[in-house]
Amino acid sequence: MDAIGVVIALVMLFLVTAGVMAVVGTVKAAKAVAAKVERHEAHARRAVENAALRAKTFTKPGSQGQLASVRLSLRTSLDATRQVLESGLAADGQLAESLQLLDRLDAHAAELDQEMRILEREPDGARLAAKLPELRERAGRITHSAETMRWAAQDRMRRFADDDLARLSRECENEAGALRHWDRVAGPEDTSAAGAGPDGVASANGAAAARSEDAQRKGLTAGNRLRAEDVLGLGDPLNRLADRLRKPNTGGA
Repeated sequence: MDAIGVVIALVMLFLVTAGVMAVVGTVKAAKAVAAKVERHEAHARRAVENAALRAKTFTKPGSQGQLASVRLSLRTSLDATRQVLESGLAADGQLAESLQLLDRLDAHAAELDQEMRILEREPDGARLAAKLPELRERAGRITHSAETMRWAAQDRMRRFADDDLARLSRECENEAGALRHWDRVAGPEDTSAAGAGPDGVASANGAAAARSEDAQRKGLTAGNRLRAEDVLGLGDPLNRLADRLRKPNTGGA
């Protein structure tokens, strides 16, 4: 009975743990989906607002149209800078600091955009015209800072790409040299013959044939100088007889 109770307790514990894990996973998945939906909603809302501002720059003359143009240029610059930094973040971790600075710029831009949005509903055109130079100057400072970071990030990514390409080119050249290993082990005669092409090979073959013919001719000439007694095998007996005849006859004296 005690063993059955332990088994039941373990099964219940396993079921409770599985249920808790399932609930936690569901909550995390729901939060991720909600965050993605919210992000896409924010992007869609911003795209609609940018389209409306672009329409205002053409439809509303005077200070209203100029104010809409300032808002549109500010939003466009910040969005473009964020896209560049986020696209290069995976390959360059240092861009994370640039994104933090961009977030701070975005906060100032959001504050300025809200102020310009309120001024769009200002009925006094003179007040709007008086405030417009100041608003344009502030927007220009934010835009310049964002563009500076964007251009620097683009130059940095291009420099990294150029360095990587140069290193890859050197590796390819080294590999090509390793594949042509016979150029390093070939001798001077082989190199000259290979460099001469078919004519060089023909010349080398002709020179070899001439050397062989000269060797055969020398051998035949040397053979013609042999003596007849050497050919007949009488060389040694004749030499001994000549030596005996040259000796003085001591017995007769």
